[in-house]
Amino acid sequence: MSELEQVLDQEIDAQELEEEEELFYTEIDELQNHGINSSDIVKLKSAGICTVRAIHMTTRRNLCKIKGLSEAKVDKLKETACKLQSASFMTGTEFSQIRSKVMHISTGSKTLDSLLGGGIPTMSITEAFGEFRTGKTQIAHTLCVVAQLPPSMGGTNGKAAFIDTEGTFRPERIKAIAARFGIDQEAALENILFARAFTSEHQMELIIELTARFAEEKGVYRLLIIDSIIALFRTDYAGRGELAERQQKLNIMLNRLTKISEEFNVAVYITNQVQADPGSNMMFVSDPRKPIGGHVLAHASTIRLYLRKGRGDERIAKIYDSPDMPEAEAPYTIAAGGIIDSSG
Repeated sequence: MSELEQVLDQEIDAQELEEEEELFYTEIDELQNHGINSSDIVKLKSAGICTVRAIHMTTRRNLCKIKGLSEAKVDKLKETACKLQSASFMTGTEFSQIRSKVMHISTGSKTLDSLLGGGIPTMSITEAFGEFRTGKTQIAHTLCVVAQLPPSMGGTNGKAAFIDTEGTFRPERIKAIAARFGIDQEAALENILFARAFTSEHQMELIIELTARFAEEKGVYRLLIIDSIIALFRTDYAGRGELAERQQKLNIMLNRLTKISEEFNVAVYITNQVQADPGSNMMFVSDPRKPIGGHVLAHASTIRLYLRKGRGDERIAKIYDSPDMPEAEAPYTIAAGGIIDSSG
């Protein structure tokens, strides 16, 4: 048995002992023990509402939009959900205990991990934006493999879900990165749930489907990747006349992703494109590129990473926005085995 296999066995045993403690959500099936019909629970699941906390996260208005749920049923759902799981105030100490469950997934580069405070965090949306060939997708592929590693190696002992909107997912890259970390290549691929999205509506349907899977397979998934978040919206909503509708739909999707990250303790990593800012030359801005998505995407992302090209093979990551990390930069390089530290 290899050293990696021994470490995995030891940490999986420890994880199984703590599994109940890690799951801080109540399954929606529990409502059946409190007078809610099973048929209504099925209706909730079909809408992507799979935990009691998700009922708190959904407005009465949106619950009433679910076919077969009357206002009286919605009121009863809300009342029952409050009895099962509080959605009121808590002390800072209690919230600190919840935040203590946050895990970090290594990017493969120690300098980049240090910039992020340990890696890509769970319970958050991390957005990476930049022009082509800056490593947005390569970071995504590396995270898919590293997430499967034990915590002592920068992972979470978890699986990954990958929604591909641009046709960028490559199994051969996963195999090469798995070889770097000493993981069985086929097993690494088996632990990644993949879907190709073709429209923004299809993208949302896949996210709702994932919600049900995350609830069903308790604590199994620790990473959700969408590469990229905005591509299909730019295709489906063209011109200024449809911009308001696009932003509204995008906001709904990002709100769903925020709930998923907090509900299931999952790290959400999304990539974004950039566009030229015509007004930047007037203001003497050194870099005229800015992320797409406007304020909607800016406010939804917990951490925003700006990726750009450096000298030669070097790439530079900069903290563009973060609630707890200072604005700083870190170099990294794209290699056959994924993201690595820059040799420079």
